[in-house]
Amino acid sequence: MDLPTQTSPDEPGEVMRRRRKGIYVLPNAITLAALFSAFYGIVMAIDGRFEAACIAVFVAAVLDSLDGRVARMTHSQSAFGEQMDSLSDMVAFGAAPALIVYIWALKDMGKLGWIPAFAYLAGAALRLARFNVNIGVVDKRFFQGLPSPAAAALVVGLVWVMDDAGFKAATQNTWLAWLAFGVTLYAGLSMVTNAPFYSFKVVGGRRSVPFVVLVGVALAIVLIALDTPRALFSIFCLYGLSGYAVYAWRRFKGKPVSVIATSIDEPEEKGLHR
Repeated sequence: MDLPTQTSPDEPGEVMRRRRKGIYVLPNAITLAALFSAFYGIVMAIDGRFEAACIAVFVAAVLDSLDGRVARMTHSQSAFGEQMDSLSDMVAFGAAPALIVYIWALKDMGKLGWIPAFAYLAGAALRLARFNVNIGVVDKRFFQGLPSPAAAALVVGLVWVMDDAGFKAATQNTWLAWLAFGVTLYAGLSMVTNAPFYSFKVVGGRRSVPFVVLVGVALAIVLIALDTPRALFSIFCLYGLSGYAVYAWRRFKGKPVSVIATSIDEPEEKGLHR
């Protein structure tokens, strides 16, 4: 009588037990913290506490910069985490800034106030979607369009600076409401342009930087500590203009201005087109 032979795990007919897929706790917990911070900012804006609302968005930006790095450091990257991060970004840097500035300055404009708020919200959605699909073919030194955290910092930075100056709501100041209108619209449209905004991904990595850069970072930290809202708003105003300056300079010099590479092998090198 022949006994049944045991099937080797290497044989094609072997039915392998599938490993259960889990969810990594640490990076997703940071992402959830960023999402909660954005939710908190919206609630504070509804309650009229705009300083707390703006700080919450900046906290969300800091947390957003950490979750991906933590995932890479702990080797816990996952498709679930990527999707979770995108959804969190949409709330933190799309919906939250749009609602905060709308409540603070635009709601008394009626339907006219919807224009910059929705343009900003739509710009954030389009920016995040484009980033997700182009992530493998973009020059890593630059972002294609103004990144959504910087756009959010530009919008809520204005609110924070003016709130700190005593303008608790811009609805009673026509000039301030129109200023918020323009800044919000500018941030929203800048997210969907092709202007190259420096990503700073090579700083502190495999490329060295001049000593003066460290001096500049130290001075920036001091300025932020002395007057946080104005310093942050000034920094992000300069950054929000830098992409167009780089675009104009490259165009003037006849250099490629697109950050989309013709090849995904070396997107940082020469494969860029105009």
